[in-house]
Amino acid sequence: MPERLRRLALVVVIALGAIAMLFPFWWTFITSITPGAGFSITPQLWPDDPSLSAYERLFTERPFARVIGNSLLLAAITTIVQLFTSATAAYVFSRLPFRGRGVVFAVYLATMMVPLQVLIVPLFAQLRTFGLINTYLGALLPTFASAFGIFLLRQAMNQVPRDLDEAATLDGAGHGRIFWQIILPNIRPALATLTIFAFMGSWNSFLWPLIVLRSPELQTLPIALAALQGQYTTAWDVVMAGSVISVLPMLALYLFAQKYVIQGVASSGIK
Repeated sequence: MPERLRRLALVVVIALGAIAMLFPFWWTFITSITPGAGFSITPQLWPDDPSLSAYERLFTERPFARVIGNSLLLAAITTIVQLFTSATAAYVFSRLPFRGRGVVFAVYLATMMVPLQVLIVPLFAQLRTFGLINTYLGALLPTFASAFGIFLLRQAMNQVPRDLDEAATLDGAGHGRIFWQIILPNIRPALATLTIFAFMGSWNSFLWPLIVLRSPELQTLPIALAALQGQYTTAWDVVMAGSVISVLPMLALYLFAQKYVIQGVASSGIK
């Protein structure tokens, strides 16, 4: 096959893949601006009489602004704390030798194999003992440490030459200065990648907030979206409007940090 035909075939395949990936988002947006839209097997590709009434209903009939604020608050705190705990722990596993370091790291990574459903009951019992049910802190505590984040940043730190550490040590720098001024600036792609993963994980979290947050004023966005679906009838334009809003922060964050994502994943060794 000539080179030109191979490139044309590659472009066609990529274009078809892009259309297949973007089509659900387009359908969601079109449904959100179609007043009175119902569920249909045949998708509507363009609205007959576009309107933003669904978005208006979303914010006037429900405390959706408070819901978005709750999700943003929890996601921001989770991301910041995960970055700190993951970076400090990764520095210990990467730069501070101690007996049994490999075993401890392997055991810590093994926790990634345990699904959240297994931990819900003991976590709920512990938080109830401390009186943290139906509080922001109760929703946040289990998210403060991330085995995946430690693994990601440790792999990135292992790529930083140790000669930089030795040179800084000769200049009188301690572990704190090496960590903040040498290591962190050199693993910014991995930090950006973890930022996206941590924010996305908290933003899309449904099961744990559903269990621990009881009051309507503490609801997060995924729970509020699930509540939009009625038992017998559903205003699909309102549901899709909420879905569009839920995508926007993640899209903005990814566009802001996209240049670091591929670099961070590639340097971590993850396939």
